[in-house]
Amino acid sequence: MTATAAQSPVTTLDETGTVIAGRAVRVRFAPSPTGSLHIGGAKTALFNWLFAHGEARRQGLTGTFILRVEDTDRNRLVPGAEEGLRDALRWLGLIWDEGPDVGGPAEPYRQSERTETYLAAAEDLIAGGHAYRCYCTRDRLERVRTEQQARGEAPGYDRHCRALPPEERAAQEAAGLPSVVRFATPRDGETVVRDMIRGPITYQNVNLEDLVLLKSDGYPTYHLANVVDDHEMDISHIMRGDEWIPTAPVHTLLYAALGWEMPAIAHLPLILAPGGGKLSKRHGSTAVEEFRTQGYLPEALLNYLALLGWSFDASTELFPPERLLESFTLARVSPSPATFDYAKLRWFNQQYINHVISVDDLAGRVLPFLSGAGLVPDGPADASHPAFGQVRELSALLKDRLETLADAPEHMRFFLVDELDPYDPALLVPKKVEPLDALAALEAAGTALAGADLADEAGTEVKMRALADELGLKAGQLFMAIRVATTGRTQSPGLFATLRAIGPERVGERMARAVDALRRHGDEVVGADD
Repeated sequence: MTATAAQSPVTTLDETGTVIAGRAVRVRFAPSPTGSLHIGGAKTALFNWLFAHGEARRQGLTGTFILRVEDTDRNRLVPGAEEGLRDALRWLGLIWDEGPDVGGPAEPYRQSERTETYLAAAEDLIAGGHAYRCYCTRDRLERVRTEQQARGEAPGYDRHCRALPPEERAAQEAAGLPSVVRFATPRDGETVVRDMIRGPITYQNVNLEDLVLLKSDGYPTYHLANVVDDHEMDISHIMRGDEWIPTAPVHTLLYAALGWEMPAIAHLPLILAPGGGKLSKRHGSTAVEEFRTQGYLPEALLNYLALLGWSFDASTELFPPERLLESFTLARVSPSPATFDYAKLRWFNQQYINHVISVDDLAGRVLPFLSGAGLVPDGPADASHPAFGQVRELSALLKDRLETLADAPEHMRFFLVDELDPYDPALLVPKKVEPLDALAALEAAGTALAGADLADEAGTEVKMRALADELGLKAGQLFMAIRVATTGRTQSPGLFATLRAIGPERVGERMARAVDALRRHGDEVVGADD
């Protein structure tokens, strides 16, 4: 078979993980459009992208990241899933150099468009004695499995059709019976998989099955399609999750049977759920789109995923994408699985919000969450939005309180609405202060604030402290009453920064409403110390 892409020497790694002996690195991420992009798949895509665009290019090599869609399992395809996968990868910033939507020298990049190539490979294997047609029905296979289990044997295909006499095989063909193509796995010897992360892994061939390569509907299985595509697309390194380790010996044998050189291979460590086991929906979000909806930053998610199996040193944790590209090496990837910690991810996200991205950037990212909550009009998520200036001011004030972007509507709500949500007027009465004294204090504070320049936070604070002394109150008592009156809450950012951000008009209106509320409910309000 002739490769579609221009062939180049396969790049390998020495024992330290350094890229050697080649001029091109070509890696691929090959998801199936059967659902959303899982967080484990995102990590696989990330490591491939970092290897090609980071480690290889730092060494002066061409590094190409390919997106290939494995859509041959027609029964499990989900409409719109391919577009969703691409959208999730773009949101993460993992942009591919070749793929279904951008083309490239090895196109097409959808397996369903490459069936003739797989059929030709299957026929080559049959002709060379490395594969055979199997006519066993589903009923027979189930019966064999049941009998094996009854005898206490490991279930598996009994190779019935591998030994069919030529005349019986010809009769099956003449009858037009449906068939699959199975790989004729060698029965003796051993197969060594040389994993770049784990080292050599040895398998006894007698323990390997004759796996199906081509289904009766003419579509290939994962085993045949991956081997053929990786060869045709000139893949230099296969980097995939370690759940695929059991397939590696069969793929190694397939390369040998087809007379092709096998790419270097690395199996990346799994992501485990808290407490161990497979990460699933019952533990929390698992799809990239869910983390996006919940207000996680793609940079923070990438940073966290990179550290689930890779480390730079014993202490450094923050790796924005550009630093990841500068730092990542396959040699520092661990074979051990890593546990997904949702609390740690939230910590990373807060660090990025508070310390890494700019306030302008944060404001643009917050806007869609605010418009979704009906707090600002719909519009562009940038400085051209009519509410951008105000949202930018609030982002600077509140960034240390936001763990995710989705927290913004709750924290910013009282700054953006005309009327506060209802609150208990009793909160306007500080501890150890009589309701009538609290009412007098609020009236005096409202008058003082009306004449204050709220943009001068320090000056406003001096005035309010002086007022508290005049009223015979502690500053904290007066400040709490003002905070509740202007925000409807007992907690907020610094009071005088909050008053500045709310603005003099709303501050005046809210202070007046608070005075009215305390007057109306004066008989019902009892100080917290009573």
